[in-house]
Amino acid sequence: MLRFGFVVLGLLAAASAPSWADEDAVVTQARAEIVGKARVIDGDTLEVGGQAIRLYGIDAPESGQACMSGGRSWPCGENAAFALAYATAEHWLRCEVRGQDAAGLSVAVCFTGPYDVGARLVREGWARADPAAASPDYADEEAQARRAGAGIWRP
Repeated sequence: MLRFGFVVLGLLAAASAPSWADEDAVVTQARAEIVGKARVIDGDTLEVGGQAIRLYGIDAPESGQACMSGGRSWPCGENAAFALAYATAEHWLRCEVRGQDAAGLSVAVCFTGPYDVGARLVREGWARADPAAASPDYADEEAQARRAGAGIWRP
């Protein structure tokens, strides 16, 4: 009888313990946060723990998009995706969900430690402040990148 009690207690403890089957992400419903390692989809979209996330307040060139500079075409969309991959590589992200876009993707501000990934991409010139966002949160970063001729703003 005593052995049966230990088995039941063990099963109850296992049932109440969190599942670590997906170690790449933890979703906290109460605070609408997604935490985990990222896989880059394009310059402003990533996947964390199997959930696609569009970065809030920014708009980056699409992966296959080309830009013109000095009469030459260059792969600005690919470069924007590489910049996002570099910004998130080897880091855990904490994404604060703000809502959903028309395609049903979560829209979130994502951080590597204390650093806002979207602000970094805009400041480095690989994205622009999204004019469709409720407020132009990254307008100062975009102005800085334009002045510096960084990323997509190069002459």
